Parts: sequence; C-alpha cells; structure tokens
Amino acid sequence: MARCYSALMRPCQPLSPLPRIWLISDARNDGMLDRALRRMPRGSGLIYRHYHLPQAERRARFKALARIARGRGMAVVLAGDAAMARRWGADGAYGAGQALATAHNLRELRQARGAAGVLLSPVFPTRSHPGAPVLGAVRFRLLAARSSVPVIALGGMNRARAGTLKWPRWAAIDGLSPTH
Repeated sequence: MARCYSALMRPCQPLSPLPRIWLISDARNDGMLDRALRRMPRGSGLIYRHYHLPQAERRARFKALARIARGRGMAVVLAGDAAMARRWGADGAYGAGQALATAHNLRELRQARGAAGVLLSPVFPTRSHPGAPVLGAVRFRLLAARSSVPVIALGGMNRARAGTLKWPRWAAIDGLSPTH
C-alpha cells in the first residue's frame, strides 16, 4: 500500500480519495475507541492522537487501534511528524505542515496549502473547549470556500450535525461514540 507522510508529497492512497468521516482519538474517548472503530463505515479515517500516554504505551495502543481500523479499510493518520508516521506504519501525519493539518481561521487555512486535507474548527460548541467562540455554519462555509485543500468539519460534530451542515467531510472526538 502506498503511503503519504507529509504535505510536501503528492496525496496517495488511502488519503486520496480523502475519507469523508474521521474519528479522532483522545484521552476521554479511549475506552470506546475499539467499539467505535468497528462501527465506522468502511473507508473512513482514524486520527490517532493519544498525547496523554507515555511513548511506549502510545505506540502499543496505536498498533492495536490501527489493526482494527485497517480491518475496516480505514486510513490511519498519526499526530506527529512524517518520520514518526513512517516508523509507526501510519498512512500519514497530522499536524502543521503534515498530510492533515488543522485550522481555525483564514490565515491557518492558507498555511495548510499542499496538505491532503485540513480540519477546520470549531464549527459548533464542543466539550474540548467549553465556552470558546465557534465558527457556526455560515462562517465555516465562507472560510471553507477559500481553502485550497479539502476541508473536514470539526468541533461539536456528530451524525445529526453533519447532516444539518451538509458538508461532505467531517470529524469527531465524542460525536462518533457508540452513544451518539
């Protein structure tokens, strides 16, 4: 399988075509990730963060989740640099200057030029940043229209909000848990 490790390389399988739905790992959703991955549509993506774990535990958990995700035909992207993604066997890296970038405003969207995709957030209120200002649907669409790369909606997203937003790509931390 071809791999994409950084925004400097041409997007390749499985990041092209870019998955429509992404599950993002976090300390608070770790207990349900195995089950959530098994419920994800084939061809979705996993962005593995797990910054809370010591390096050895983080890598072991990555391997376990990647095995489940790959069994579902999912892309597996590692939060970190391209070299780490390559060593760990990820399909790409997530972070500034990587295959998947993140943005909160127009300046950051412009910095994502060359990435396979950019997560634009927060669209709606989110547990990650309670009380923080949100883009809302209109501002999200205005910013996304200015992006030179595919945009993935993030922030307070779940299946119902994705349907309301009518955006082709979205990601969630809590919104893809088995209880949503």
